[in-house]
Amino acid sequence: MPSVIASAPSNIALIKYMGKTEAAGNTPTNVSLSYTLDHLRTTVRITPQSSFRGTVGGKDIWAPLEKSDQVSFSLSEQGQQRFLRHFEMLKQKWGVTQGFLIESANNFPSDCGLASSASSFAALTLAAAQAFQKINPQPWGENLRTLSSLSRQGSGSSCRSLYSPWALWQNEFAEPLVFPYEKLLHQAIIVESSKKEVSSSEAHKLVSQSSLFPGRVARAEKRFEQLKHSLQSQDWRQSFEIVWAEFWDMHALFATSRPPFMYMTAGSVKVLEETLRFWAKNGDGPLITMDAGANVHLLWRPDQKEMAAAQEKYWQDQFRVFSSL
Repeated sequence: MPSVIASAPSNIALIKYMGKTEAAGNTPTNVSLSYTLDHLRTTVRITPQSSFRGTVGGKDIWAPLEKSDQVSFSLSEQGQQRFLRHFEMLKQKWGVTQGFLIESANNFPSDCGLASSASSFAALTLAAAQAFQKINPQPWGENLRTLSSLSRQGSGSSCRSLYSPWALWQNEFAEPLVFPYEKLLHQAIIVESSKKEVSSSEAHKLVSQSSLFPGRVARAEKRFEQLKHSLQSQDWRQSFEIVWAEFWDMHALFATSRPPFMYMTAGSVKVLEETLRFWAKNGDGPLITMDAGANVHLLWRPDQKEMAAAQEKYWQDQFRVFSSL
């Protein structure tokens, strides 16, 4: 069997996934809503070991994928083992026993709050499904709900990366949603590209000890209903206010956990403050959110492209910007 290559995008949650009912299966405590970032992607290539070693069987191996359009990429030993464990689970699901070389790379920085695990595990799941369907095809092997559920077990938020542009996740799998905003413009302002000291997986555990966590599910569910209505009615300002409150809610959980921790930096606050001033001056602006990291995500309507481009030029003089403009 020849090599199989698959790619999957990152996504940014506007209603956040933070907290698990079952850590092992990444089952969320509350509903989450995300916008898919098609320009931030992970590519995975899977090659049977028999194709390059002349043998059948053997252990699965991970290696960085060398591609000219990818950023420098590496996985820690722990990261590699997590990736390979998910791949082994997928092999068992399809009844595949031979060994593979798994290569992967991103076109954006990893482990810094840009949901690289979402794109990585979604791409791995899609590549594995494509490869294993050729070896031992299953009737559910191309069903997106099933693949979303399988991907979730490796990285919770990855289940949303199988859909574009909007994805809803509240149970075992994600599913698509439709809003009038079918194509938003995205900018990720990279104020910190180094690896996070507290991983997202660890953050999920720590926030359960926050004094604010008991009311978290109700707050998230209420904001989801409000945001769904504001997006459907194209009330952009209300959407901005809901998204703003939601990411601060999540970061308040971080700051009040036991022990407390923070992702925000002076750079994060600078971007937030200046984007708020932009809103105040113009009476319009982007949706602003942050993931579990220091970097800031801005989402603009297509008709805001000119102002988004002007803001992008401003931020490029200070920080690195990953943009879909």
